[in-house]
Amino acid sequence: MDSNSPPVEIFFFPFVGGGHQIPMIDMARVFASHGARATIITTPKNALSFQKSIDREQNSGRPISIRTLVLPDNVDIADTDMSAAPFTDTSMLQEPLRNLLLKYRPDCVVYDMFHRWCGHTIDNLSIPRVTFTGNACFSRCVNENLERYKPHEKVNSDLEPFIVPGLPDRIELTRSQLPFFHRQQQSGHKPKFMEHTFGVLVNSFYELEPAYVEYFRNELGMKAWLVGPVSLCNRNVEDKAERGKKTTIDELSILSWLDSKEPNSVIYISFGSLARLTPEQLLEIAYGLEASNHPFIWVVGKIFKSTGEEGENPENWLPSGFEDRIRESQKGLIIKGWAPQLLILEHKAVGGFTTHCGWNSVLEGVSAGVPMVTFPITAEQFSNEKLIVDVLKIGVKVGSMEWVSWNTKPSAAVGREKVETAVKRLMDVSEEAAEMRRRAKELGMKANRAVEEGGSSYKDVDSLIEELKSCKRN
Repeated sequence: MDSNSPPVEIFFFPFVGGGHQIPMIDMARVFASHGARATIITTPKNALSFQKSIDREQNSGRPISIRTLVLPDNVDIADTDMSAAPFTDTSMLQEPLRNLLLKYRPDCVVYDMFHRWCGHTIDNLSIPRVTFTGNACFSRCVNENLERYKPHEKVNSDLEPFIVPGLPDRIELTRSQLPFFHRQQQSGHKPKFMEHTFGVLVNSFYELEPAYVEYFRNELGMKAWLVGPVSLCNRNVEDKAERGKKTTIDELSILSWLDSKEPNSVIYISFGSLARLTPEQLLEIAYGLEASNHPFIWVVGKIFKSTGEEGENPENWLPSGFEDRIRESQKGLIIKGWAPQLLILEHKAVGGFTTHCGWNSVLEGVSAGVPMVTFPITAEQFSNEKLIVDVLKIGVKVGSMEWVSWNTKPSAAVGREKVETAVKRLMDVSEEAAEMRRRAKELGMKANRAVEEGGSSYKDVDSLIEELKSCKRN
């Protein structure tokens, strides 16, 4: 890179939900490590959740900073639990953002697609903008071809399988696994946020989904830079432990428990920051885990009460005596709330990850070289399951079939037998499990190489910086 030209200045404008905010903060740190002046735009309350990690970056001499939007007194989009839903209205930030951009006029704004009003605001100021969608090329290709070919409209029931046409692999879904907007037969069109955009930043790496990166760029005509896994910029214990919220059990206690277990013996279970499981589903998972007879760490998050309200205390929903039994036997560790996921997944004792297939979790599992039990619920998670199980062959399906919105109660729970069977298939000694583990370890090494100097993601970061420098000169 040309060291004589002034650094490119990039503003990063993350969404307020943890699943989108956390990777964009990491992304800003990655670009700063490549010499770009990275500025994170956020609200005063939201800045508190990642201030310490940015302070550490600044102390290391990295050109990164936070600018908070000027809001009316005592007004903020609070997201104290990192679980703002995708349709959270952030339009109150429009005028403060516009004023900030007018004042500083950066070379580029990277903004989250969930700020649906944002593209128009940036375009009016003639500043190049890059979109962050939070998902992979694979799921975008699946979604595009569902809209293009509508294979789900040609089946006779919600559970009849169909093939998504035109893709490099045979991808089979059912209508029950699709978001409601597909099932309601709405006509497909390119979202407005993709019009006039300079391109798309993707938290993925070329070697993970090469055929779909090519399809995304060449068949779908999208300009994309793959710069992940961005979670790998967290290299010290503090960054990994403080990523997101404070954990309810301190990381040293968790690591000490893991240190007492054999390598690859522990299954880690987490459903991310947004999913709410029903009491019935918690029961089935608890019974299935206990019957599998493998040590586990289970992050129990939000609970969908029968009234539709969130509950915070899982004690009433777990089987009688369950917590006492696992505590006495040292067979399991239950974390209520937030967990230091990177630290857990990277520990040598962890040999499997039961995941809702949110893209951040998938990438973090891949980066740690850990095979997965897939338990998709919503968003593009059923597509991500297909990538894990059918394309990469590093996972086992638990058997969930019903796509539900983040705020909708599922009609049925996945049974304990399915949970037990999937965990045993992944964690028991067998040729199939060994092969999945081998593939997962190989992908983990490729993920780590991608972000190192000379790696595919490292080069894509530099490529975008060079393009922005070129625009600046012209």
